[in-house]
Parts: sequence; structure tokens; C-alpha cells
Amino acid sequence: MTGLTAHLDVPLGVYAPSAARHAVTAVLHGWGYRDQEWLDFAALITSELVTNAVQHGGGCLALTVQSLDGRVVVSVADGSAIVPRRRAPDPDGGRGITVIEAFSAWWGIEDHDGGKRVWVELTPCPHSPARARGAAP
Repeated sequence: MTGLTAHLDVPLGVYAPSAARHAVTAVLHGWGYRDQEWLDFAALITSELVTNAVQHGGGCLALTVQSLDGRVVVSVADGSAIVPRRRAPDPDGGRGITVIEAFSAWWGIEDHDGGKRVWVELTPCPHSPARARGAAP
């Protein structure tokens, strides 16, 4: 079993989603994930998680990326205990959970230091480093 973890503090503000997308893509690429379409989905999921935390969360944002035997989990923790809920899309948003569900294997929410952590396990990368080494998917 081979595991890698990256913890990143994300500055609050309008640039947080972009900074998080770039950081996650760079980390995953550095770990050997090379499929560009999959990396784009990882960036999209990251952007949705961070955007939701910036708009509806509280406190500092902590972004974690984990890779274990080809499975990748991206999570964002914030200081608000209010959990995301599906809502009807409107011009201001409401599509985040739908996007996350469309491009992930599964996702969930857990308590984290008085706030919450929203995590997403990404769909398997077609050419993940673990698959290249012969590990189980």
C-alpha cells in the first residue's frame, strides 16, 4: 500500500478556487497522474468544493489531497458546521452537488474541529500511477 498526502491552506477570497485548482493539479501531476481529462475533472471538483466553502463556510480553508493505491480523495475543511444541501439551480449557483456527483465515485461530509470536511473520492484515473505498477484499482 502506497499513500501520498498533501495538506494546503487556501486563502479566503475570490482567488481561492483558482489557487486550489492549480495546486491540486500540480500535486496530482507531480504524483504521476497524467491523464489531462481526469486532471480537468479533479480541478473542477476542487473548484466546486472550495467555492462552496468560500461562499457558505467560515474560517480558514484546509485542502487535502490523498492518493492511496490509485484512489484519490480531495477534501476541504472549513469552520462552519452547516452542511451543503442540494438546491434548485439559479443564476447564482446551485449546481455544485450535481457536478460533484457527476464526476466522482462518491462523496461525504464529516465533522471537523467544530466545522465540517467535505470529501470527494474521484473516479479512477484511466492511467493512474498505481495501475501502472500493477496495484489493485
